[in-house]
Amino acid sequence: MKIGITCYPSVGGSGIIATELGIQMARRGHEVHFITSNVPFRLDANHPNIYIHQTDINDYSVFRYPPYDITLASKISEVIIEYDLDVIHMHYAVPHAVCGILARQMAKRDVGIVTTLHGTDITVLGYDMSLVSAIRFGINGSDIVTAVSESLKNQTLSLIEPEKEIQTVHNFVDESYFNMENRDRIKSEMKARYEIPQDTKVLMHTSNFRKIKRIDDIVRAFDGVHGKMDSVLVLVGDGPEMNSVRQLVKRLGLQESVIFAGQQTDVRKFYLMSDIFLLMSEKESFGLALLEAMNCGAVPVGTVAGGISEVIQHEKTGYLVDIGDYTGAGEHIIKILEDDALYNELQARMLEDIRSRFHSDVIVSQYESLYNQLIGEKNNA
Repeated sequence: MKIGITCYPSVGGSGIIATELGIQMARRGHEVHFITSNVPFRLDANHPNIYIHQTDINDYSVFRYPPYDITLASKISEVIIEYDLDVIHMHYAVPHAVCGILARQMAKRDVGIVTTLHGTDITVLGYDMSLVSAIRFGINGSDIVTAVSESLKNQTLSLIEPEKEIQTVHNFVDESYFNMENRDRIKSEMKARYEIPQDTKVLMHTSNFRKIKRIDDIVRAFDGVHGKMDSVLVLVGDGPEMNSVRQLVKRLGLQESVIFAGQQTDVRKFYLMSDIFLLMSEKESFGLALLEAMNCGAVPVGTVAGGISEVIQHEKTGYLVDIGDYTGAGEHIIKILEDDALYNELQARMLEDIRSRFHSDVIVSQYESLYNQLIGEKNNA
């Protein structure tokens, strides 16, 4: 089949999943067309069966802002016509699903539209009443709509009240890259690189350092752990909360034990170095970094927010705490790290759970089935 994919090409869970999905579909022999404002972040090599169509957004004096939506819709319609696409997959209801609907009308082709909700289009934009109608339009105008977690699906139904059925299709991990291969060697090398003693336990978090990630809770949880065992906290990423996090680390006297690694292109090595991965968000539609870290062997501790509780099975594959309960998180971490047998059990169950629920073959097959279902319905109409 011929598949068009539109997503944000920058670093972020939605763009990563959209890109990996396209790569996996191409490997299965399908023709994949990325229609985006730039080359997707994870598409860093030439792949057979993958074509990239970049939108050129001109800054016309007649417009106050460059017309991204109209330009993108026009480009999608051109690709639909030129390559006779069977289905287009829009990642985000606003603006991409709306652009897809407009593109289909421009092209005058009965191409199928699949829209995936990733979170921000609902958890942030959905609270702007001026955009609710547009989000609802994008959802209702799509043929198939998926959400990356059951939590996001329920939030969308409550907040947006669409007429369209929403199916949950979880994100997946690229296990060909995020895995435990050479974990011991890489852990040793990374510790040496950051001058961390080999016996020291490593806690880790990576994100865009927004307030919603509650990184202050991560630092406070680590403070409780550090007071009882030899440990360091590695923070990967950057963002608006960086300065306040640095100030908190200084107030707690943790400057020598918290490593600010900044933005990293190869975060896998940091996952492999880590014993524990922390995700203490107050809102999280899924948590792709969490899944990647887990498949690299880091045992997770997170909050019950959104999709986190769908990824972590409490006391089976990791531990969950209420939002803001950094004390409880610290206690769980100490319990895990003081008991090697418990740690190994959690890690083994965690890896098995990922293979059964979040393996790329499992999730990509779900999307392939949805595409085939949609094409069949269009052909029989």
